Amino acid sequence: MTGESLKTAPTATSDMLGVFASVGAETFYLTLTNRKGDKVGFRKSVPLLKVRQDMPRLLDERAHKQQNVIVRPCSPRAVFIQLDDLDAQVMERLKPAAFLCLQTSSGNYQAWIAMADNPDADFPRRLRKGAGADPAASGATRVAGSLNFKEQYAPAFPRVEITHTAPGRVATKEQLEALGLVATPEVAPPALLRVSPIRSAGRKWPSYQRCLEGAPPNHGNTGPDTSRADFTWCMTALTWGWSIEETADKLMELSGKARENGEIYAHRTAQNAASAVERRRTAHR
Repeated sequence: MTGESLKTAPTATSDMLGVFASVGAETFYLTLTNRKGDKVGFRKSVPLLKVRQDMPRLLDERAHKQQNVIVRPCSPRAVFIQLDDLDAQVMERLKPAAFLCLQTSSGNYQAWIAMADNPDADFPRRLRKGAGADPAASGATRVAGSLNFKEQYAPAFPRVEITHTAPGRVATKEQLEALGLVATPEVAPPALLRVSPIRSAGRKWPSYQRCLEGAPPNHGNTGPDTSRADFTWCMTALTWGWSIEETADKLMELSGKARENGEIYAHRTAQNAASAVERRRTAHR
């Protein structure tokens, strides 16, 4: 256990908010979820000062109900890239560029990168791919110091811990590329892609359960990697003729992770899947 993780829960929460503020976060989306990942509350664009004031009471209330408090940082002057589902080795390689690293469960880490701007629209995806991170990371995280309430962890819920901070650190494209964790550009950046779906008779939905069963295990080996299952399911749905919007809406119905992280996660997963489908088609032309 590191010195950071020995801090009390209120101190860890305050420190996390302070580090986000140091790289430009001014407002936060607040989402509340239960152990199943269902959304039970949501507040948009809450100012940093208000979040600081409300957080101690909010965490205490929600802990008694075994509910998660999740924040999504927003800034008018910085781009945040969340690298989720990392192992300890990759996280160590990212520390020179990350302003914040968290351990969300045993052996499962996430790193946060701040940039003055995106070098290109595809850069966050390439960074996630090169780092082996969750390709559909939502850009939201459980609050440091809080317990990670998921059914799979009951009754010994892990505590979200800060493992590294570097207040004010803003990374550059050159620095991230020098770490060897940025994938090379591919044909047709996702921002320019439009899927031309192959319409199938009846337009049935693919089996989400089959995608779960076929997904690799998560880092904690406590179950399937839901993010990979979501991504695979979206690729299949898009190939079968569903639009990005329809696919994202349906994913919200089927995926607990999508319900937990909200519509932004669902649409980003569908859009990333659409990009992958189009790249595959382009490669076979």
